[in-house]
Amino acid sequence: MLYLALGGALLVGYLWLTGGKVPILKRREWRILTAALALVAFTAAVFVGVRGSWGSAIVLTVVGLWLAASARKTNVAAPPSAARMGDAEARRILGVGPDASRKEIQAAYTRLMRAVHPDKGGTAGLAAQLNAARDRLLGR
Repeated sequence: MLYLALGGALLVGYLWLTGGKVPILKRREWRILTAALALVAFTAAVFVGVRGSWGSAIVLTVVGLWLAASARKTNVAAPPSAARMGDAEARRILGVGPDASRKEIQAAYTRLMRAVHPDKGGTAGLAAQLNAARDRLLGR
């Protein structure tokens, strides 16, 4: 118990000194830590449940579910707008030159979309960037 109090005091001291503006862990590390804490909460719930403390087991299960749900949350950024993207950036994303025709732009978009589509293991963010670049260059 003493180690938990000492660790908590160190964390509070660190946050007080930095003003809470410096992130301790980045988003990915928080998700991993939260998932690990959810596993600890579920394990503790089973342990105290077997020992007969049902109230504590229920509280630990709820805490574990909350931690597991927060580990699954993703903050999806808004897709880039074609209006905010410049022609040079759109051409760089699609990998086409300034003299590329509509057919070449569409072929580059199709080739890249096959590689980064979310159904094929890519991400929604990459697909949104490709869509915005295509829309910008083709004037959609």
